[in-house]
Amino acid sequence: MISEGRITINDVICEPGAEVTEGDLVLIDGEPIPKRADPVYILLHKPVGITCTAAKHVEGNIIDFVNYPSRIFAVGRLDKASEGLILLTNDGAIVNKMMRSEHGHEKEYVVTVDKPITDDFLYKMSSGIEILGVTTKRCVTTYQSEYVFRIILTEGLNLQIRRMCKELGYRVLRLERIRIMNMLIEGIDKGTWRDLTPEELEILFEQLN
Repeated sequence: MISEGRITINDVICEPGAEVTEGDLVLIDGEPIPKRADPVYILLHKPVGITCTAAKHVEGNIIDFVNYPSRIFAVGRLDKASEGLILLTNDGAIVNKMMRSEHGHEKEYVVTVDKPITDDFLYKMSSGIEILGVTTKRCVTTYQSEYVFRIILTEGLNLQIRRMCKELGYRVLRLERIRIMNMLIEGIDKGTWRDLTPEELEILFEQLN
């Protein structure tokens, strides 16, 4: 762009080696250099029926649903039939760190199934079940009520909880993610979102480093 004369500094065509100081007006093709977007980190309480995709042709896609004024994307997925917490951001670096399952970042879910929960069911769920040609990692399961249990995962296989339950003869009726690492769903009404607090961001960055 310099060799083509497309860049100017204070209305003078830029030459190789030119220096720019604070207050100088730098233009490319006569237009100011676009400012880098401020980082965005928001938590959405996704309702059932919203699809975690940025594809505009998909009806009910999460980007249109949130309708944020600048470009953002979802970190990970929560299937259309599930609800709960999901992080959206424009920070590609944090996405890469959070998506690496080997980092062991926790995600907690409340799951309602169609049959009474037994100790054997909870034990097998926590010990690992073969789905999609692999055995799921050990996880934490907790009895909540006759048809409801909690599960904490550190991986995110496609439809993992639903597939695990199916292998044990159970069908998931309701699935809600209530926590991602240090971020909680409490206080976020279904279908609404909020910015991460400075304290949440500080803890999140510490956990990712």
